Amino acid sequence: MEDKEKFILIDGSGLVYRGFYAVPPFFKSPKGVQTNAVFGFANILLSLLTTQKPQYIAVAFDKKGPTFRHKEFAEYKATRVKAPQELYDQIPLVKTLVQTLGIPLFETAGFEADDIIAAISKGLSSRNNFQTLIATGDFDLFQLVNKNTAILYPAKGFKLAETMHLEDVIKKYSLTPEQIPDYKGLAGDHSDNIPGVMGIGEKGAKDLLSKYKTLENIYEHIGEITGAMKKKLEAGKESAFMSKHLATLCSDMPVDFDLMQCKVKDLNVKALKELFAEYGFKSLIKRLDDIYGTESMSAQSSLF
Repeated sequence: MEDKEKFILIDGSGLVYRGFYAVPPFFKSPKGVQTNAVFGFANILLSLLTTQKPQYIAVAFDKKGPTFRHKEFAEYKATRVKAPQELYDQIPLVKTLVQTLGIPLFETAGFEADDIIAAISKGLSSRNNFQTLIATGDFDLFQLVNKNTAILYPAKGFKLAETMHLEDVIKKYSLTPEQIPDYKGLAGDHSDNIPGVMGIGEKGAKDLLSKYKTLENIYEHIGEITGAMKKKLEAGKESAFMSKHLATLCSDMPVDFDLMQCKVKDLNVKALKELFAEYGFKSLIKRLDDIYGTESMSAQSSLF
């Protein structure tokens, strides 16, 4: 992997959510604006840049409004508890941080950040000279893992300590990445309100996929299955295929992607320190001082 160009794709929406709950809510700017989610996100982002040292980087966000999944299944994510308004209020602040770092930001109406990451990742995975790392805590994105694509998975705090390669995903979940939509087609996904097949469950789904590999192949061999399992599959066939479709990331969505725009740029240290001061991030200003020195206010420096 050392001789490959490294591209980090960041699940912006997911990591903002993580930052919000990882940092106490009393974390505020000098003007009294709540900034705990921004602080958490900034820590994760700086850790990625300093430890991974990517040549390319981009951030994807969900765009407000329904997606094509909501149009196809009105109950999609209907049971999810709405996040506090204090989290949503910080998203523009996070985007300002991303832009100050010179990192391109992607969001598209009707699609989720996961779909954007899938589309970009698909294009990169065909380039054998690239290693793509997806920074996320979202299991849905594990379906993108292949020989050239891995997941940077969050540990406690602000670190993304665990790197999940293809063999790691198979060992941990007893599924190949390609089988994750099939698995959700059978077992469903409570967090996204994807129904799956009633009564199959996680173990039943994995047992079926271990033998038949895909949802389509299970139903092609339904005659081999007996008893209650067969009845459940027959009754839930329509739901199974709809659920698999909902769980499958849309890697063929249109994305206005320019590789060179994602190349890691020199850092405007002065602008970043000013932003950190505005947000009240004294510890992050000190972190920059430790890297560049206290006389770096006007520096345009190579990024970490």
